[in-house]
Amino acid sequence: MTYETGIDTESGRPLDIPLNQEGAEIAPQSRGSRRKWIVIGLIVAALFVALLAFYLTRPEDEAGAADATGEDQVPTVSVIAPGRTTVEGEINATGTLAARRTLPVGVVGEGGRVVSVNVDQGDWVRQGQVLAVIDRSVQNQQGQAAAAQIRVAQADADLAQANLDRALKLVERGFISDADVDRLTATRDAAVARVRVAQAQLGELNARNARLNIVAPAAGLVLSRDVETGATVSAGSPPLFSIAQGGQMELLARLGEGELARISAGQRADVTPVGSDKVFSGQIWQIAPTIDAQDRQGTARIALPYAPGLRPGGFANAIIRSGTTVAPILPESAIQSDGEGSYVYIVGQDNTVTRRPVTLGNVTGSGIVVASGLNGSERVVLSAGGFLNEGDAVKPSLQRPQQTAGR
Repeated sequence: MTYETGIDTESGRPLDIPLNQEGAEIAPQSRGSRRKWIVIGLIVAALFVALLAFYLTRPEDEAGAADATGEDQVPTVSVIAPGRTTVEGEINATGTLAARRTLPVGVVGEGGRVVSVNVDQGDWVRQGQVLAVIDRSVQNQQGQAAAAQIRVAQADADLAQANLDRALKLVERGFISDADVDRLTATRDAAVARVRVAQAQLGELNARNARLNIVAPAAGLVLSRDVETGATVSAGSPPLFSIAQGGQMELLARLGEGELARISAGQRADVTPVGSDKVFSGQIWQIAPTIDAQDRQGTARIALPYAPGLRPGGFANAIIRSGTTVAPILPESAIQSDGEGSYVYIVGQDNTVTRRPVTLGNVTGSGIVVASGLNGSERVVLSAGGFLNEGDAVKPSLQRPQQTAGR
């Protein structure tokens, strides 16, 4: 850059005018911009020198702390060594309530028109109690006719016996031959036989008439009534009543194959109907010998005594006591799950995270029982497992099991 000397027209003072390489005068705006960039460059150079001096003169302990910044990036996680706890085994199941023994009651005779129904749904009945009566006006007339036939036959039998008695007295005097006595004896025997036939016919009619009454085959609770007065019924009609024998109930609990293998007849169970907070105590009295091929489940039948809160056809939950077991217990926050199943994260001796698949058991007030996969001595990540990946380095912070039991 070159300068040319000039004179200020207002003040009369000489001026140095900068010229470019071609000898032309440089504009005032360009001169101000160039000065600004020179000032910025000087400021940046001064800051660089200051930072370099600070780095060269700082204490060694601060330098070591800066070098350890990478270690401070390792997350701290809470871990727990759950140990092993003795817990009472429980199996949760659901099912349908039903009568333990359902007795269908229908027409056993020839049927007819129902003239009266003596019980209703929910009534208790005793064995042999009449539930409904069918019209028997025609059968009553037939019974009277059969009774009259008995009297006729009995009269003939009495006459034949009298004739035989007189003939036996005349035999000694020689007025009646032995052949006549034999004939009179046969007549008497035939008359007696006709009496017995008439009596049997009357008994048959009475038995048929008695079957026109619909009676309870055993004592129990009437579950359903499907007949009304005036209906016409016959031997082919559907059952008119159903009775729960003795009022005994049961829960048909549905269980998987593995759960069925863990229970046996006689084990205690607590049943809670849906919509109720009342618990009914029962016990398993039968385990189904087959498995449903569709859902791979079987049925455990839990016997229950009669109670108004147990309604056949209702839904209920059951907790089956399956004995005691010794296993680790973990809080819910330690359990993770995905498409492969349930798992936990274990912190190894090198403080790296390892995934461990587990099989879960019952849910207790202290946590979830781990049926398999852990021996209780591992350091299990207590929480934040969803933010970890296998192989991550962590800083474990051991927690006491009792501190996490209520989580």
